[in-house]
Amino acid sequence: MKKLYGSVLLFFYFLKLPILIGLPIIYYIGLKNNYILDLVWLIALTLVLVDIKNLLKK
Repeated sequence: MKKLYGSVLLFFYFLKLPILIGLPIIYYIGLKNNYILDLVWLIALTLVLVDIKNLLKK
């Protein structure tokens, strides 16, 4: 379970910005609605907002 948690953490740490920017572009190009990708996008958005909040707090 620790390896899975670490993998998910690393995945979102390095790919949150490409997911946040790229997914709307892919939807605009013509990808059909995918609820799992929407959930991944919301998680990435939440992580970016938390990073901005922490940056402004310092």
